[in-house]
Amino acid sequence: MHREEPPNAPSNPLAGMPATDDEIREKYLERAIRELNQLTRDVQNCPHCPRGSHTPVLGSGHPQADVFLLKHAPMSAEIEEGVAFYGRSGGALMKSLRRLDIDPLAVYGTLCVKCPVPDTALADPACVARVVEELAIVQPRVVVVMGEEALGVLNDLDVPLAEPVAARPGEVQRLTPSLEAIYVPDIDGALDEERAKRAFWTAFRTLGTWYADLPPY
Repeated sequence: MHREEPPNAPSNPLAGMPATDDEIREKYLERAIRELNQLTRDVQNCPHCPRGSHTPVLGSGHPQADVFLLKHAPMSAEIEEGVAFYGRSGGALMKSLRRLDIDPLAVYGTLCVKCPVPDTALADPACVARVVEELAIVQPRVVVVMGEEALGVLNDLDVPLAEPVAARPGEVQRLTPSLEAIYVPDIDGALDEERAKRAFWTAFRTLGTWYADLPPY
């Protein structure tokens, strides 16, 4: 005898599920966009940081970037536009990425302290900890952490399975089993003085070698 199907059983229970690699990637991208949008709303509605009438400075870039840039706090141009890495630091980074043949669409940048507070010590710890959520959404392959203050924040965050990252410029280090880290000097402190520029570039160009060695998808 043949087993009868329940009267309401779908003829194809897998209908509607993504069938190809492209469809699966598109679904993951759609989810990342939704989750980043929700994170944006949560940060904008957070009442705990004393930012006054200013809006928070939000991350920018590809929602599923391979490269995750992390800086400590916003500068005036970023505060004015509400976007991380806007202004001089963003321009310098774009030039550096082009020199290293890194696709800007493979990059996402954000800040530890997203609210323009008069003293970064006033930032709500729970708000700073949202970097963990950003990492979980974007799921990058490498974090480029800029400056000792950002490094201190990263090492204090509750990133699952994380190991401490040392202040060794230009060295690829293991952050988690699936995520590496490269420490570089603070980009904002490397825009004017020639020695600081060279120190930043010497460390940052390691990212070019790392990116060139990525396996193809």
